[in-house]
Amino acid sequence: MAQNRSMESRVGRKNQRYGSKGERLVAGVVPLSADKTKVLMIQSAGPGGWVLPKGGWELDESTAAQAACREAWEEAGVICTVLRDLGLIPDMRPSGLLTTQAPKASYQFFEVSVDKEESEWPEMHKRKRQWVSYAQAATALANRPELLEALKRSSLKR
Repeated sequence: MAQNRSMESRVGRKNQRYGSKGERLVAGVVPLSADKTKVLMIQSAGPGGWVLPKGGWELDESTAAQAACREAWEEAGVICTVLRDLGLIPDMRPSGLLTTQAPKASYQFFEVSVDKEESEWPEMHKRKRQWVSYAQAATALANRPELLEALKRSSLKR
């Protein structure tokens, strides 16, 4: 599948897909090393330390997997292959943390293999990336229950 690898990150939400209850549809990846002992994490653009690549599924993308792989490219600079769908994960934030800028979301994560790490990528100036163990990733995601759930569903070696 040929991927459109623009050096421009998509911004804004005008093409954002929403679910039947008005929730933002977010697609993400759990990028694993070939031996499944490490996961690739990226620096959050906001506060929050290290996270998994994820972002909005947009109207011109036919599948959530396509959106997830685009996010992996924009945020982590990796070209990936989807290995399996990790399923839907509901937003677990308490309603007090939901805002118009951060509305309720529904997450769909995919376990992916990293085919190539490029030296230049759209968000390289605002995000670093690093390979970490399951324990390191689980600690980093302790305050992000949706991302931690995706990690737990993956086949990353514990």
